[in-house]
Amino acid sequence: MDLEKLHREESGRILSTLIRLLGDFDLAEEMLQEAYATALQKWPVEGPPANPVAWLVSTAKHKAIDRLRRQRRFEQKQAEIARYSEFLAQPAAGFSPSLGNDPPDLPFPERHLPDDRLRLIFTCCHPALSEEAQVALTLRTVCGITTEELARAFLVPVATMAQRLVRAKRKIRDAEIPYREPSSEDLPPRLDAVLLVVYLIFNEGYLASSGDALVRRELCAEAIRLGRILCALLPQPSEAEALLALMLLHDSRCEARVSFEGQLVLLEEQDRSLWHVEQIREGTELTERALRRSVTGVYALQASISALHANAKTASETDWRQIAAIYGILLRVYSSPVIEVNRAVAVAMAGNLEQGLELLNELEQREELSEFHLLPAAKADLLRRLGRMDQAGEMYRRALSLATNDVEIRFLRRRLAEMEGEQK
Repeated sequence: MDLEKLHREESGRILSTLIRLLGDFDLAEEMLQEAYATALQKWPVEGPPANPVAWLVSTAKHKAIDRLRRQRRFEQKQAEIARYSEFLAQPAAGFSPSLGNDPPDLPFPERHLPDDRLRLIFTCCHPALSEEAQVALTLRTVCGITTEELARAFLVPVATMAQRLVRAKRKIRDAEIPYREPSSEDLPPRLDAVLLVVYLIFNEGYLASSGDALVRRELCAEAIRLGRILCALLPQPSEAEALLALMLLHDSRCEARVSFEGQLVLLEEQDRSLWHVEQIREGTELTERALRRSVTGVYALQASISALHANAKTASETDWRQIAAIYGILLRVYSSPVIEVNRAVAVAMAGNLEQGLELLNELEQREELSEFHLLPAAKADLLRRLGRMDQAGEMYRRALSLATNDVEIRFLRRRLAEMEGEQK
């Protein structure tokens, strides 16, 4: 049993269940770590259990009960824990079918509470928390993204991010924010944040912020699954459907983004026969449905761009002019320097390399993206296409100094070596 792989793929699900059972973020995280430590000791000797996920949940829960007893707080928590303990004697519905049959001590069968992680997202997205805290806490607990990675993403010191997470968890505890399925009254004030964090979960899977893999497929699949649940949950799911469309269209290209040798493959160089036709079809239909309903929010516009990419039979058939135009509309809906980078690239690919480069230069002068490696990478690519190899090499070196994902780093090094080889 690969415990590291299990942690990477299932920790969000396990932690969500433990937070529900224990009602305490910190206690759940500590007990899960203790359960992992116990697994490291026992599994190599005794062999892994039939259902490792259920074993970890049960072990962490019992360790929490022992901790509460030792701290003389067991009586205060006894009624709360007893509420869940009755399920331990019942045969459980499937918790994680891919990992085998569920043992009889699996808490909270899914037929009673269908999705712990969605409940956790709605808890983290309570309006009492700031948007930054909502997003950071959700990504930390549901995705397992480290505090250091979050600090890089939010461009703040690690200590600042750690304190932000501590304050958010304390506020949830002190305000007694309930961990439950959202009511119809809960949906409107939390929906924007919930959609955002589901999209950020997908983004972390589609382009991992660090590590030796470009794509974390388990996070992509999880975000798409949550998107489908939201579409079923919402009375007017247009924005959720647009988000689902966007994720499906992006995900359709995942298998073509990295070569067999582990090298990054750019969109224009990808083998389009590897793209998932059914995902493209579903994503395109959802996009068209959103546009027919006059939904022109951030997700619908981005899905429109992705649909244009996904439905182009070859790279040369990509309608870059229309993509650049949609990016212009998107910027009026949601101003973002990252979207400005994408628009600049689209303008360049539509036939005006110099204008695209000028737009990127203007962005660089504003220093909003001084730590964003894709800005110098985009500049390097345009300079390469213009034949300015010295300047392109300089930009590739700048991008290399900022990149944190191993696959991207290898790609940038390869491009830089090509630049240096052409200069000799």
